[in-house]
Amino acid sequence: MSQVIEIKVPDIGDYDGVPVIEVHVKPGDVVEKEQSLVTLESDKATMDVPSSHAGVVKEVKVKVGDSISEGHVVILLEESGSASSQAAPAATAPVAPQKAAAPAPAPASAGLVNVNVPDIGDYKGVPVIEVHVKPGDVVDKEQSLVTLESDKATMDVPSSHAGVVKEVKVKVGDSISEGDLVVILESSAAGSSSVAVATKAPSAAPAAASQVSAPAPVKSAPQASAPRTESVPATGAISHASPSVRKYARELGVDVTKVIGTSAKGRISQEDVQAYVKNIMTGQAASPAGAPVAASGGLNLLPWPKIDFSKFGETETKPLSRIQKLSAANLSRNWVMIPAVTYHEDADITDLEAFRVMTNKDNEKQGIKVTMLAFLIKAAVNALKKYPEFNSSLDGDNLVMKKYFHIAFAADTPNGLVVPVVKNADKKGIFEIAKETGELAKLAREGKLKPDQMQGASFTISSLGGIGGTYFAPIINAPEVAILGVNKASMKPVWDGKQFVPKLICPLSLTADHRVIDGALATRFNVYLAELLADFRRVVL
Repeated sequence: MSQVIEIKVPDIGDYDGVPVIEVHVKPGDVVEKEQSLVTLESDKATMDVPSSHAGVVKEVKVKVGDSISEGHVVILLEESGSASSQAAPAATAPVAPQKAAAPAPAPASAGLVNVNVPDIGDYKGVPVIEVHVKPGDVVDKEQSLVTLESDKATMDVPSSHAGVVKEVKVKVGDSISEGDLVVILESSAAGSSSVAVATKAPSAAPAAASQVSAPAPVKSAPQASAPRTESVPATGAISHASPSVRKYARELGVDVTKVIGTSAKGRISQEDVQAYVKNIMTGQAASPAGAPVAASGGLNLLPWPKIDFSKFGETETKPLSRIQKLSAANLSRNWVMIPAVTYHEDADITDLEAFRVMTNKDNEKQGIKVTMLAFLIKAAVNALKKYPEFNSSLDGDNLVMKKYFHIAFAADTPNGLVVPVVKNADKKGIFEIAKETGELAKLAREGKLKPDQMQGASFTISSLGGIGGTYFAPIINAPEVAILGVNKASMKPVWDGKQFVPKLICPLSLTADHRVIDGALATRFNVYLAELLADFRRVVL
């Protein structure tokens, strides 16, 4: 005999008043034990509320947008006592395959496979922020099983095999490392037989089908799922994305309600956000990652050309590094959104370079090596103090004037440029700055920079002095309002009023946000900075 029971929010730790972002069931649906009923999302994690019993949904007590806590009633469920009686004929029916509704032991040729966390570099104990599968789900090889988020990056753990999920060994909040078991998978040979049984099971009990809605079929791989038109968000609609994706979208200035999700159940991934930014850049309408779109709106640009380069000759395709992909989205946003102007100036660093060489020679035994970057950082701090608009950020109609001086510098690494930050540069001497920049650059090349070592900059210096070039136009690193580009110094003849004398000239290229800094102010900053570098004694005044 069946009974109606309340399914409540279980223990979810310290979370209280967590918003409902998805409701997965409706009255009449048949649910299994541990099947997800609703998805909650706090500012730290996304979590599913599972059903504690199997049965038929009689009433859903929550809706999208509600805030719920532990003990809150989610649904009223008619426990599967009646369902079991309805399923009984199937057990006695002459058709043998229909009796085997429960998963049968896997054939020896298929077997169970342990799917472990692969090589994820130096990351240890990375928190699980999303679990994308549950027992019974069919997954493809390379399909994402869980999402991890460290203090540096968000990464997916893919399935090494195709098959049916037998057991999920992790949950949201767990911290896992390379080699940890994620799921136990029944490889695809056995999975196909399980799917066949599952799809035949509803036809074994027509009487039950007439009384309640049929159980949802086993979840198929994303490639086989039908297009989800309901996943296309209207402006202002609730968009389903993990906290890490929402944070990423905020950093790019993207409204997630305008992004189309392509993951399971229409969830928005980082790739969807990147595709949205790319489409805006190319004047295309918002569309799923990789989907063909027509040019419209945005900047009214022509669509990006699609060319088969192989017809012209041999080609090789190489994936962008993670740093390159992140940089591309940030730089694209900054290039489009900031009305930037670049101003050039020449700085006479003849005396400063001589002083630097002498200083290094005097301190050679102590292992101290002072670079020109240290002097540039120190001079930039003085210029920022004289012209505080350069040490600010736009916040709507307000200008946030920063009283701290955190100077970032671009570091070249095998995987692309990263930008470590020298904190409180105004309180440090040349030797200390030189030592710190050397240590940060080494960590950058080794890929060991911590997030807090790349955050909080109020001004950036991009120096190509070790490579060459004359002038360039660096892109501002939002939300900063200016960036200084530096090229390789070279000897040039300079007229001193009587004759030409050889001087070591360093090219400076200052890019500034014209909404905050006009041409006159930018030129004054550049000239003052060049004066400091020409006579560094001015720095102590």
